[in-house]
Amino acid sequence: MTLVVLSVFPMAMAFAAASDLITMRISNRVSAVLVVGFVVAAVLTGLPLAEVGWHVAAAALVLAVTFGFFAAGWMGGGDAKLASATALWLGWGSLLEYALIASALGGALTLILLSVRTVPLPAALLRQDWVLRLHHTKAGVPYGIALAAAGLLIYPQTTWMAAIAPG
Repeated sequence: MTLVVLSVFPMAMAFAAASDLITMRISNRVSAVLVVGFVVAAVLTGLPLAEVGWHVAAAALVLAVTFGFFAAGWMGGGDAKLASATALWLGWGSLLEYALIASALGGALTLILLSVRTVPLPAALLRQDWVLRLHHTKAGVPYGIALAAAGLLIYPQTTWMAAIAPG
């Protein structure tokens, strides 16, 4: 149980952030791992079925909102799925804090990227495809970095940590 709680969510968040940084994509597999990991963690920790339902409702709300953002062109599809899978783990208790932190980090990331994109790259970086992709003025923002970082910042205060705490 402890291994699942301490590894699945943090590793999936780290992978999503790194993947978005390097490829500007977040695989559907990351969200699938988070969903399956949530089910396993819920079973292993004895999360009551009603509480599971509330977590699913939080994820459904986030998916509906982020799907609207995706349809409007404000967010990528992988980001929308990552945000809702993260909400599944965090539930209602941490959802507002997650949204606020992800928004603040995403805004900071956007401002930093826009600023960096105005400066020519050093010659050593011109051979790195992922750097060129990230630096391109028409490229989007790898918002998955902010979503993952926000999730990782909040995760230690969740009921998952309380479920594995000694005593």
